[in-house]
Amino acid sequence: MKENQHIDTKRLVLASQSPRRKDLLEEAGVLIDIIPSHADEILPEGVDPASCAKELARLKSRDVAAAHPDRWVLGADTIVVVGEAILGKPESGDDARRMLGALSGRAHQVCTGFCLINTSLEREICEVVTTDVTFKTLSPAEINWYIETGEPFDKAGAYGIQGKGASLVREINGSYTNVVGLPICEVVVHLKAIDLVEFR
Repeated sequence: MKENQHIDTKRLVLASQSPRRKDLLEEAGVLIDIIPSHADEILPEGVDPASCAKELARLKSRDVAAAHPDRWVLGADTIVVVGEAILGKPESGDDARRMLGALSGRAHQVCTGFCLINTSLEREICEVVTTDVTFKTLSPAEINWYIETGEPFDKAGAYGIQGKGASLVREINGSYTNVVGLPICEVVVHLKAIDLVEFR
């Protein structure tokens, strides 16, 4: 029993099924348990994208923390914004083609909100990080090639900077891991403060 309690206190609960967030945390030396949130991801109306990402992260964290009040829970949400449009995950090849066409030759913003919650301690730590990303001009053939790789379909904005989508990106200004799905530098600062990560 004591062993289980020790594991609970030193392991972070990740309220996400994202393999990219899992990898980033584990590579940083964070011990995690994955308990996905099932909260409805409804974008708040009249809220700017950065605040929206933070609120959705809070919603996911609270959903899981309600069932695990003695654990630190991390939720995150990534939003891609080009102009005034928010790009979610594409629902079809045509949808991915539309999104990639909108990003072609333009700068856009990637906003990732994250929220750490411990219900029993009545603590919430929520932030949002924004990164500017510029795509090169994409030809129709290049867009079709990228869609055929299958990579766009589980990613906001229809691309993954850590994969084949890296060849689409001309410039990045800000946190790279934020575009991957979690601003790991900022998150680890907070995890260190609450004693959930140790540097060996």
